[in-house]
Parts: sequence; structure tokens; C-alpha cells
Amino acid sequence: MTYVMILEDDRASMEALAKILSEYSDDICVHTASSYKEAKGLLDADIQYGLFLLDVNLSGSKREDIGGILFAREVRERFRYTFTPIVMVTAVGAMEMQAYRELHCYQYIMKPFRKEQVVEVVEKVLAKAKQEEPPSVTVKKEGINYQVKCEDIRYIEAVPRGIAIHMKEETWNVPYVTLKQMLQKVPRDIFVQCHRMYVVNKREVEYYDTVNRIVKLRDCDDTVEIGVTYKAEIGRLLSD
Repeated sequence: MTYVMILEDDRASMEALAKILSEYSDDICVHTASSYKEAKGLLDADIQYGLFLLDVNLSGSKREDIGGILFAREVRERFRYTFTPIVMVTAVGAMEMQAYRELHCYQYIMKPFRKEQVVEVVEKVLAKAKQEEPPSVTVKKEGINYQVKCEDIRYIEAVPRGIAIHMKEETWNVPYVTLKQMLQKVPRDIFVQCHRMYVVNKREVEYYDTVNRIVKLRDCDDTVEIGVTYKAEIGRLLSD
């Protein structure tokens, strides 16, 4: 899920931008603010934003402290937002060079903006974020979708009426999901099935023992059985 903040005091423009983003992808969550104060409150919340769309000219702002640029400075002062994309939205082209120069803006959108412009920016940002983020898998637990990082999963076990995801810190029981369905979700270059009941994270394996047909996992006491029909596949993995 990518969280996007829109700072825009013109309601029509704000709603148009929010609608474009929400319709573009279900993986985008839009938060809106109509003033510097509201935006500051969102910034202080425990949320990691992946994109900021900031209106340069907010009503009531002094000329020397153009609203969106002032807030962009606030964003850049937060260490976790040092490189987060900021897109300035304005009808005043003269502010463009100032924003790029001072705040390393990702891009500029001139009003009146077109849907195609906004979508193009979002596509680029999401593509960049996807390349930089560690691989993860979406898991539905108690009616809520969670993004679980693959690096946190040790192995996945088939259990009655569902699966158990054994992670470094805890184990999640996920009902109504089969091991086969999880295999279709996780990266096959990271996970391998070693038994009809088990899938292991190859990066968490200390060693494979094909003689005794067990997989020893790193930094824990857990071992996972290697099924007879999967022994040859594990052997090929060791020979690569």
C-alpha cells in the first residue's frame, strides 16, 4: 500500500486529484489536507507516505513563504522523507525552478492538470517504489489485509483448514488459504516447496540434509521435513 498526501486548498482540485489516484489503483491510500496546519498534522502521524502532491499557492500564504514550498521544506527536514517524491501542483510557472533547485522536486504539474499527467507521475513513482521495496506478500488475517515481508518469513506450513506462516518473531494462522495458493503469491526464487506440507524461505536455511530428509533453519531450533517426492528437487537446488 502506497500512502499519498495531497495538500490543496481548492476543493475541486483536491477532489479531482484524489479521485484520479483512488481509481488508478486499489494499492493507493489518499490522505488530503486543505491547509499547512492540516498537512503538518498528517505528517506527524505514524504513517509513511510514498508521494506528496503539494499545491504551491495556498490562500493566506505570504508571498515569501509560498504554502506548498514551505511544507515541502518541512517534509525534506524529516530524515525518512529525504528522497520521497514531491510533486508540486501550480498555475504559477515562475515557481518551478525554485522548487526544483531548493527541494529536489520529483516533477511539476501545471494547472489546469490533465488526468493523463497525474497518472503518468503516479506510475513512475509506484514503479520506482516497487523496485526499491523488499519483496512482500499480502495476507488476509481476521478480515484485514497485511503486507508481510518475505524476509521475515522462515517457512509456511499447511495446517487443518489453512496455513501457518512461521516468522522470525511470531506465527500467524491464516484460515481458508492453501499452501498451493501461497506458492502462487510468494517469489519462487526465494521460496521452495520441500514437502507437501511445507514451503521454506531459502534465505533462512542453514543447511539441507537430504540423507535424513530435513531442512535446518538458521538461528532457530526448527527443522522442516523433506518429502520423498521433493528430495530430487532439493538435490537439484544444492547442485546449482
